[in-house]
Amino acid sequence: MASTGTGSMPGDEFFLPGNSSFTDFLTAHRPELLGTRRFLPPGARPAGDQFPHGTTVLALTYRDGVLIAGDRRATMGNVIAQRDLEKVHATDDFTAVAFAGTVGLAVDMVKLYQVELTHFEKMEGIPMTLNAKANRLAGMVRENLDQAMQGLAVVPLLAGYDETAPEGARGRIFSFDVTGGPWEKRDFHVEGSGSPFARGALKKLYRAGMDRRDAALTALQALYDAADDDSATGGPDIGRAIYPIVSVITEDGFERLPEPETAALSHAMIAGRRHRPDGPPAAL
Repeated sequence: MASTGTGSMPGDEFFLPGNSSFTDFLTAHRPELLGTRRFLPPGARPAGDQFPHGTTVLALTYRDGVLIAGDRRATMGNVIAQRDLEKVHATDDFTAVAFAGTVGLAVDMVKLYQVELTHFEKMEGIPMTLNAKANRLAGMVRENLDQAMQGLAVVPLLAGYDETAPEGARGRIFSFDVTGGPWEKRDFHVEGSGSPFARGALKKLYRAGMDRRDAALTALQALYDAADDDSATGGPDIGRAIYPIVSVITEDGFERLPEPETAALSHAMIAGRRHRPDGPPAAL
């Protein structure tokens, strides 16, 4: 069946031999649909502060797997562009991606990555390994390099549960630089403009083997510290009932903490900070 000219995919392309990469399929037949590969016209000035940017996101391992979280604020220069942005997304049953950077490109990248993982599993009959998922995401980040060099960077953070890893080390975290380099991180990692402050909090509060509640509180404390010193990071908005997104990935799969649970933990954290505005001290 030939193309009708209405923008639909030519039916014949679906019957051609190819590999298990949906991105490669689009590259070969409809590259204009790959929004993450578009770049500004030659000579265009860097425009990073003209588009919404999101920060701050983090991940940490805990007793049952891995936790991934993010604040809700997006900024555009000195303006708050959005107060309830969702920066944490499940990408399949056992992985999730959080992002910092240019929001529009990041959302497109996450959607394409979700399809990429589903397409691979349908074509091969088995899911990708977690290492392969990290490498596939690294390739997608690398394809965005032209835009990153013009101020439109996307910095994802990948967290996953690896049932093939030794027990106690099945929660894994991968970060990426703008050239697509994948780097596995131990214990915890943070991305975004608030990362220096959140990382400092995690260095102070993180400990191996935490249960889910302590892990979630630790993540909320770190995001609060980031918001305390970084204007691009938003803390819990009690008046609007907007709280950070906190999700976990365990042997049971991906789960976003229910909003009442996140709200209760946020209120408990803020109540504690009335007596210690700088947050809890590190245990010696």
